[in-house]
Order: sequence, then structure tokens, then C-alpha cells
Amino acid sequence: MSFVGKVWKVLVGVKDGLVLIFMLLFFLALFSLLSASPNPGQVRDGALYIDMSGYVVEERSQVDPIATLLSGQAPPIEHQARDLVRALDAAAGDDRIKAVVMDLTTFIGGGQVHMQEIGEAMDRVRKTEKPVFTYALAYGDDHMHLAAHASEVWADPLGGAMIAGPGGSNLYYADLLERLNINARIYRVGTFKAAVEPYSRSSMSDEARENIGALYGALWEEWQANVKKARPSIDLDRVTKDPVAWVEESSGDLAKAALAAGLVDKLGDKVEFGTRVAEVAGEDDWSKKPGAYAKSDLTPFLADTAPSKSGKAIAVVTVAGVIVDGEAGPGTAGGTRIANLLDDALDDDIAGLVVRVNSPGGSVLASEEILRAIDRHRAKDIPVAVSFANVAASGGYWVATSSDRIFAQPETITGSIGVFAVLPTFEDAAGEIGVNADGFRTTPLSGQPDLVAGLTPEVDAILQASVTDTYSDFLDRVSKARGKTNAEVDTIAQGRVWDGGSARQLGLVDQFGGLDDALAWVAGQAELEEGDWHPVFLGEQVADYNSLIRQLVSADAAPAARSTDLFARAAINREMMLSRIAADVERLTDARGIQAYCLECPTDLRPKSGKTAAGMIEVFRALVAN
Repeated sequence: MSFVGKVWKVLVGVKDGLVLIFMLLFFLALFSLLSASPNPGQVRDGALYIDMSGYVVEERSQVDPIATLLSGQAPPIEHQARDLVRALDAAAGDDRIKAVVMDLTTFIGGGQVHMQEIGEAMDRVRKTEKPVFTYALAYGDDHMHLAAHASEVWADPLGGAMIAGPGGSNLYYADLLERLNINARIYRVGTFKAAVEPYSRSSMSDEARENIGALYGALWEEWQANVKKARPSIDLDRVTKDPVAWVEESSGDLAKAALAAGLVDKLGDKVEFGTRVAEVAGEDDWSKKPGAYAKSDLTPFLADTAPSKSGKAIAVVTVAGVIVDGEAGPGTAGGTRIANLLDDALDDDIAGLVVRVNSPGGSVLASEEILRAIDRHRAKDIPVAVSFANVAASGGYWVATSSDRIFAQPETITGSIGVFAVLPTFEDAAGEIGVNADGFRTTPLSGQPDLVAGLTPEVDAILQASVTDTYSDFLDRVSKARGKTNAEVDTIAQGRVWDGGSARQLGLVDQFGGLDDALAWVAGQAELEEGDWHPVFLGEQVADYNSLIRQLVSADAAPAARSTDLFARAAINREMMLSRIAADVERLTDARGIQAYCLECPTDLRPKSGKTAAGMIEVFRALVAN
């Protein structure tokens, strides 16, 4: 029996070893499949088809394959704005492309600057006498911003359009915190620094209302001007000033109302739409399905039309999302990760640097870490420009103070030069359940900060002094960068947020322009002619398995996969509200240190895996547990 047992153990060991080997081979094959690059051979004569499902972003966030597969919930689909612009510009000069089709059926949205950049690229396609078609079930503000630049705008007869304009509600938790006996200790500098108001008030302050009213008013005027210029026949006044009368004139039929106001050109289902596109792009030899037409998808087209990289390199580093300490990102601006990208490029032969910012700010320490890394490049005597996208405020503006020139767009949200910190303490909540704190201190700082016993007046004063000093540092950086005195900067700082046009008048930015303009300026400063340089995006090598991982999990689990009629959009807004609540509570409970963060700025509220209602409940549990 002893011999048989030993043989059995050997056989089991061999079996386990073989299983392990086959599992390793399986995962190696799977990784190879997921990492495979798109096949450029898939590009053919016909239309360039761009499925806009999901969101337009500055930087695509990294997908965690293990967490995503285990959760079974796909993160929303993301499209980098620069990829869409590059594809449209390539389509304009590509003889294989007869038309461009942008499917907005499950499009969720993006920033105003990105929408305008994509719209202008659509105009460049149309100038080559190639039509641009858009199709959607329901058109919202961002849909319409793009569709205004199309040759033909189609809507489903069961859909329509609704223009809301910027604005909405913030959430305020002061009453809830009072009921929970939680003291949100707030330290801030800036009359307009409204980022702490959700924890100290039950409504918006007059100062914050004044600021956000001016900001959103400017953005709304800019949106209307852009849309009317691109689509002169549109009757926006009729749609926005008395929307009820506008809809009732069509007996509640939103599709007919959209047609009557010039928001759309044609009503038809996807078969009718596809038949129309086939008249221009040609019939699909690969499919006999109704409404099929010859087309090439975005991903293989981008792979096939990748720009050449000749001449000197100009580095581009992206600061996208909330700025946080550590290695977070892409999609979140981890200070250490971005600083490392910049430091790794110090030994590269680069002619200049462009810092692309699309961030409402965040950690002061992380912002300073990025700024110091930019300074190390400036010490090499190369030109450094900063390009603002949709948002570059608070910490996003902090990192821009180390540059030779700042570019922004009229729709950019910037400023918010102010700092704050929030520290919750639980002495009242502890006392209510019979927990009391007592002890012996050798100094007023012993055992501080004590979140259960509360803070001593000395610690309270020191924390506020630290925030005040950080604000002074912020003013110093801005005044040095912009050639102003601290007093002059203080009058336009105080946490106030500005649109790009106002920021330019105030001297916070140098000129209007996008990323391409910033790159061209750096090239000019480096004395490089056109064709003698190319951009290199630092850290752009995101794993190619991202899109396939998203497809492996249930598409129905992703909010971006839903058709967006008005009622579906309400459900999406609910998901965004839950994400906002989770983010607000997390901001209160996390040990994030001093923050330079802009509450008024539109934030990334895309529901991510684990950040839905269940995630919000867990954050609330953590809050109560603390």
C-alpha cells in the first residue's frame, strides 16, 4: 500500500504540473490574442464608420482586466478626442473614404472643447466634398454640438432632440452630517472656493451662485454661437426659450418637433439611413442585410493611417482627471506616475514639451510633484507650452505655472486659484453612543489630530495656517508665471472659476488654441520647420486588450450600451448622480491632504465598475464606521 500511495502522489503531482502548464499556455495565448494590433487590411472603399458609443475623453483610462472580468461589469466605452480628430482629418484626404458616418445612438457625451474640436474636423471633411452623416435616437446638447457640423442629420422617428443648456444641481450634505453628529472641519482660502460648501451648507452660497452663473452663461453663449455658425438654419430660440410650446406644436412628437426646428434633416430608421449612405459609399459586398453599406471601422482605419514619425520629437504629457498622489492612471492624474513619465523622458532627445491638461485639480502635493518634473525639463532650455482642454482649474492650473506659454479655448474652464482641506471628526457621534475620550497631553499637540476626542484649538489654528500658507504659495507661483503681483493675482483668484475668454482677458492664459497650436508654437520656438518634427505622447502605450476586455463582459452591464432616448438618459443621469454621491463622500473620508480642486468644474462622473449604487453604499458604511 505504501508503494501504491507513493505512485499515486507522483501521478497527482504530474497531473497538477500538466494542469499548471496548460493554464500558463492558455493565458499566454489569451494575452497574445488580446494584445494583437488591429489589422490595417480591414480598411476598404466606402464610408468611415465611427461608433460613438460611450464618452469622449482626453485620455482613455486603463481597464483592470482581472477586476473587470470578476465583476462582470464593463466600464463605459471611451474615445480619445485626438484619435477622433486624427481619423476625420485622415478621412478627408483618403480616396478610399467616400463619406463619414457618426453613429450617436448610444453616445453619452464629452467636454465642450472636445466637441468643438471634433466638429471642426468634421467641417474639414465636408470641405473636401465628402458628406458627413450622423444618426441618433435622441439628440442632446453634446450630440447636437457634433451634428451641427454634419451634412445630413438623421433621427429615428421614435426619437427626437432636447437642448438643456449647461447647469444643474449640486448635492449638499450639511444636514446629513449634522444628523450623523459628524463635524466636517473645513479649512479654506478663497471667497469663491465652493468645493467645501457641500459639507458646510445645505444650499449654494451667493458668491458661488454668482461665479457659476457667469461661467455657465459664458459657456452657453459660446455653445449657441458655435452651433448656429455651423448650422444657420437651426431655430435655437424656439427650442430653448419655450420648449413646451415647441413640443406641443408637434403634438408631443419630439422627432417631428426636432425636424421642424431644424435640429435634424431626416427622420428614418437605421435601414432607411443605411440605404441613404449606400448611395454615396456604395453597397456592402460582404453583407446583404437591409441597410448595409460599404464601410471601414474606426480602429483599423486609425491603425492603417498612423502618422509617420520623422524628424525631432516633441513630447506631450497628459494630465487628465482628478490629480491624486501616487501611480494612478491613465484617466486619473497620478502625480508620481506623471512625474516619472517626465523624468524618463529627460534623457530622450526631445525638442520641446507640451503639457496637455484636462483636470479640475486635486492634491496639492501631487500637483507640485508634476510641476517640479516640468521644471526639470525647463532647466534643459527647451520650450514648454501648456494646452488646456475642457477643464484646467485649481491643481490643473497649478501645474501650468511652469511653462513658457499657456493655450486655452473660449470654452475652457480654468482658474479656481484657491485651496482647502476637509477633516471629519466624530466626537459628537462618539458621545451619543457612550464613547468618551480622555487622557494626558504633554503639549497641545499630543495625540492630535484626534478624530474621536476632537481637535484642540492649537491644532485647528495650525491646520488653517497651513492652508493659508499653501494659498500664498499658489499666488506666488501664478504671479511669477504671469508677471503680476500677488495682490493682482489675489483679486482674480479667491477660488473663482473663469471661462477661457475671461481668463485670456485677465492674463491667466496667453492665447486661444488647441493641442496642435501648442505643438506648432513649441516647434517654432525650437526652430523646426513643418515636417521636421512629430509629437510623442508619453505613456501612451495602453494595453491593446482594453476594448476586447470590455466586450468579454456583458454589454448590457455598461451604461454606454443603452439606447439614449429621453427616459434612458434619465437612468444614465441617475447613475451619474450615484457616482457623484460616492465621490463626494469619498472626498470627505479619504486622507487626501490639502486640495486645490474645483467643485464648479464638470467632473468625470462616468460610472465605473464598483462605483455604482453598491459602491456608494459601501462608502457610506465606511463613513459611519469611522
